Amino acid sequence: MGKGNLNELKREAFEVNIRLVQEKLVVLTWGNASAIDRSAGIMAIKPSGIPYASLTWKDMVLVDILGETIDSKLKPSSDTLTHLEIYKGFKHIGGIVHTHAPWSTIWAQSGKSIPALGTTHADHFFGEVPCLKCLTPKQVNAGYEKETGIQLVNHFHKNKINPLHIPACLLAGHASFVWGLDINKALENAIALESCAHMAYHTVILNNSAKLPKHILDKHFERKHGKNAYYGQ
Repeated sequence: MGKGNLNELKREAFEVNIRLVQEKLVVLTWGNASAIDRSAGIMAIKPSGIPYASLTWKDMVLVDILGETIDSKLKPSSDTLTHLEIYKGFKHIGGIVHTHAPWSTIWAQSGKSIPALGTTHADHFFGEVPCLKCLTPKQVNAGYEKETGIQLVNHFHKNKINPLHIPACLLAGHASFVWGLDINKALENAIALESCAHMAYHTVILNNSAKLPKHILDKHFERKHGKNAYYGQ
């Protein structure tokens, strides 16, 4: 892979990391985004602990599929191994966003999945966004970040959840990981997740028995994502 293409991968990751702040999904350094070049087996991700205000595209860290840093004096995000496990487990995705955005994190800290309560949710997620259990002490000791990614991928595979139909997951006591076919789609899904989490929280307060009929959920998801989708131009 040429240097120009690597620089483009860095720029792409940088632009979405900055958008996380602009979209109010991140405060301080509570988040990161990554993009991967599948053909080269290289990921670009935010460096660990660097304030967004001082971040430049050149600061993005390139990492190979084994987690080894390529040509950078900065350490990659502490969540790097989680990102890599998700990429390895979900072969068709090209970008990942991780944030501690308030509303989705509230659901995660409560240990609750985000239910599909309306058509807004159904336009982006084909069912509830699952919340996984906290890692066990054994998993944490084995490698917290790597085991986080393994747990997430295993849950989707075990439960036969299509990661492109539900491109997000909550981790109990932690926050969310969101992905997409590319990094910009991952950002869009992260914005949608936060908005749906916000609405779901208040919906449950007003009516804790609220439920979206399955045929409405199916219709709204399929008209936007199905083989006969007709939403948009």
